[in-house]
Amino acid sequence: MAGTERPRAQDVPVDTRSLGELFSDATRDMSTLVRSEIELAKSELKINAMHAAKGSGAFIAAGALAFFAFPFLSVALAYGIHALGLGLGWSFLIVGGGYLLIAVLLGFFGVRWFKQVRPPQRTIRTTQETVATLKSVG
Repeated sequence: MAGTERPRAQDVPVDTRSLGELFSDATRDMSTLVRSEIELAKSELKINAMHAAKGSGAFIAAGALAFFAFPFLSVALAYGIHALGLGLGWSFLIVGGGYLLIAVLLGFFGVRWFKQVRPPQRTIRTTQETVATLKSVG
């Protein structure tokens, strides 16, 4: 059978490195692997941190809008609507409803951005593969 023949012993390259050199190479390779895993985790976590920062920023903006803008602008706007001929009570109700709608929209966007935060899937997968490989070797 052509192609299924095993190489003869003299055709197989012999590794002439000592046991210490082999151990040193294995240690270096393991160190490189661990550093690579750490870099992968950092890159995935950086993306998630950006999504979390956007979500936090939206929530902070919603809170600041509700806290600072409401007292000043709502009174002025309500009196402006009242000057157009609508009752004062209805004017204040319209203004309050508008600010509530804006706060709800900002909260919605904040939740949406927080839902984009995911665990570092590639890092978890490659780490599990590394652990499985090391268990099968040792």
